[in-house]
Amino acid sequence: MQKIMLLGSGELGKEFVIACKRLGQYVIAVDSYNDAPAQQVADEREVINMLDGDALDAIVQKHNPDIILPEIEAIRTERFYDYEQWGKQVVPSARAANFTMNRKAIRDLAAKELGLRTAKYAYASSLEELIGAVEIIGLPCVVKPLMSSSGKGQSVIKTAADIETSWDYAQSGKRGDIAEVIVEEFIRFESEITLLTVTQKNGPTLFCPPIGHRQERGDYQESWQPAYIKPEHLAEAQHIAKQVTEALTGAGIWGVEFFLADTGVYFSELSPRPHDTGMVTLAGTQNLSEFELHARAVLGLPITEITLERAGASAVILAAQESTNFSITGVAEALSMPHMDIRIFGKPSTRKYRRMGVALSYGSPESSTDNLRKTAAEAAAKISIHYH
Repeated sequence: MQKIMLLGSGELGKEFVIACKRLGQYVIAVDSYNDAPAQQVADEREVINMLDGDALDAIVQKHNPDIILPEIEAIRTERFYDYEQWGKQVVPSARAANFTMNRKAIRDLAAKELGLRTAKYAYASSLEELIGAVEIIGLPCVVKPLMSSSGKGQSVIKTAADIETSWDYAQSGKRGDIAEVIVEEFIRFESEITLLTVTQKNGPTLFCPPIGHRQERGDYQESWQPAYIKPEHLAEAQHIAKQVTEALTGAGIWGVEFFLADTGVYFSELSPRPHDTGMVTLAGTQNLSEFELHARAVLGLPITEITLERAGASAVILAAQESTNFSITGVAEALSMPHMDIRIFGKPSTRKYRRMGVALSYGSPESSTDNLRKTAAEAAAKISIHYH
């Protein structure tokens, strides 16, 4: 049995903890608030500010875990190098966690060191620098905080009048104390995919069938698997994903995002952990969900293959306002639909656009993902959040 410390305990962490418990592991779930989803199923919990490096050191020393696994960006990831020196396994590695928690590091690695095709980009640390960067990149362009998650602080600048608003929005949505933003060329893409990539301690790199997804406000709203992609583009995406993950090192699952355009595949972003769009795998689309794959890879257990078992789709269930006193209804109505499953995450509070659950539809591998997307959305619409 390994002792695993999970840093960040949201819905993705919850499913990971369940996968680990099924394999007989011991998990301490850490977050900045009490009763986070993963804490509800873990062996122990801690509530700290993970941007406080001293507090982070203290709980690592207190619990002495074998494995430290970050689930969110708002962590003093530079401390991970010390933890590796202490003999801890950091997932996937201290290098990977530090690079991927900061868009500047991962974009420079991809574009400058590995020479991968990415959108044209620039950085800005002030409103004045943002104005200059927009002139270089051109309009429209996308602005993102260097550190953020779930699309927070991300916006599209369409005219010069949008620049100041975008700067303010990026600052309000950033994680941590880094004000710098990345300004990206707006790629006119046909679709976006997530290529879940599994690196193993003692085994080959494996790829899940591609996942399509749609975003609003920079956050995922629905995903489906398998997503159509031309065979040559899939081969290119797999090659890129393998290059990047090998450069970052470590074992685990990675959510590698790509834009698909007429001109080919563009590397977009990468997360060194289960990906929100990969919640569609909870519909049984694969022989192992992304969380089961992550648990096996982290623990060094063999993964011999990843196979497509079903077609599936996910649709998010969002809150409309801020509250700590609410109830959720409509689950029975949603589950009355055939080939449907629901996950309610158990978050103790709501806020506008906060993801509170997900509807999952599934069918045979040959099923139309367009139809499955429609039924998942219909099921999600049956779920209501009532504020008291």
